Amino acid sequence: MTSVLRHHCLRTFGAGALSVALLSGGTSGALAASPSPSTMASITVKADKTEVKAGDKVTFTGRTKGLKVGSPLVLQHEKSGKWIPLRATAKVKKGNSYALIAKLNTKGAEHLRIAGVSGSEKVYSPTVGVKVK
Repeated sequence: MTSVLRHHCLRTFGAGALSVALLSGGTSGALAASPSPSTMASITVKADKTEVKAGDKVTFTGRTKGLKVGSPLVLQHEKSGKWIPLRATAKVKKGNSYALIAKLNTKGAEHLRIAGVSGSEKVYSPTVGVKVK
């Protein structure tokens, strides 16, 4: 009777330990599959001028992370709380850099950003300001 009871306890303990191991392994696998901040796509931006006359050109440069070479980028400006694409576009170059030239015609303070796509994820640069006189 003692050996049967001991066998039953060992078997229960083994099943419990296996369950804990499987649950732990399943959790770490799920965590490993989620994107980490270091793999997320990003875009930086810098304007060569912060103040221009209406009709002048501004060059926007920066680097991308997580976007493929040749990926399209578009300049957007904020108007009435909405981001509107402008006709200025560029593509990601080898080395993950880009340069985009835009002619700004609307007088006033422009809030601009660069937009791109990485897979199904939309990616935006921080906002940069340019004053148009």
